[in-house]
Amino acid sequence: MTRRRWTIIPGLAFLSTAIVRADEPPKVSHADYTESIPGSTVRFDMVAIPGGMFAIGSPEGEAARGDDEGPRRRVAIRPFWMGRAEVAWDEYDAFRKSGPVPNNRSNAETLARDADAVTRPTPPYPDETRGYGRQGFPAIGISHHAAMEYCYWLSQKTGKLYRLPTEAEWEYACRAGADSAYFFGDDPKDLGRFAWLDGNAETPHPVGRKAANPWGLYDILGNAAEWCLDRYDADAYSRLPADRPAVGPIVPPDASPYPHVARGGSWADPAARCRSAARRASDPSWNEMDPDGSIWWVWDADFVGFRVVRAVEEQGDLKGLRSQVRRKPD
Repeated sequence: MTRRRWTIIPGLAFLSTAIVRADEPPKVSHADYTESIPGSTVRFDMVAIPGGMFAIGSPEGEAARGDDEGPRRRVAIRPFWMGRAEVAWDEYDAFRKSGPVPNNRSNAETLARDADAVTRPTPPYPDETRGYGRQGFPAIGISHHAAMEYCYWLSQKTGKLYRLPTEAEWEYACRAGADSAYFFGDDPKDLGRFAWLDGNAETPHPVGRKAANPWGLYDILGNAAEWCLDRYDADAYSRLPADRPAVGPIVPPDASPYPHVARGGSWADPAARCRSAARRASDPSWNEMDPDGSIWWVWDADFVGFRVVRAVEEQGDLKGLRSQVRRKPD
């Protein structure tokens, strides 16, 4: 099995004004905003996430801890914005039903390819919503490839650099300064206040119906599990430095459609899978029922969706990043 390594992105070691301890009140130096997708009536909210440091993973004594959640390592995160909610069908449909997009940025280092090279998702054989609902519901069953291409398209449409969150960014934002199993504590009995999961849901629900986490993120646990940018590596944390914080780590995606990281648990999952540190790897079984083997859909994974992020100052390795997947899963 190929061993994959984290890429440590430099440039944050001495940004003391952007770094806060996990137990200190965050000082947000950038503001929330509402994004509008040009040529449509679609709008969505972005939440300002402060830079800081935290311990990724879970302690050895945490209930239901997976072996891939350790060893814990300190990670430094740059400030960024994150979608207040998971991407809903109306947002995704603006991409899926659009035609070629003009290139609205000339900097080739910022956006790597012309927008008219962005292909569109193939129509799924059955109803892509599975009959759960469309208005306000999270876009589910979307492949990692499709989620990445949506972010690239959105970047072209808006002139801002959107992408999937790295696994470290996702966990940092989910925890919102907490170091417990959930952002509200260790007892899962309170999870139903914040999340749709197995026990209080039989389907996904419209986004934003439960209480938000302390940083204003809805459904960060439960409802739809959420794609992260990273390829899944069970030993990823052991490759991070133990003697200093890792800055902006990522296991870069490659041309293989699997495995990638999904976080947060879903409407179909037990509380243990909704813990802040819980990791999940995608695999080909997520798309076994698709007769076309499309790279755009994971038909059996009606529990997975995504949300977008935007860095305040994007790292060069992540600018204009696009999916490299160009073939059907094996």
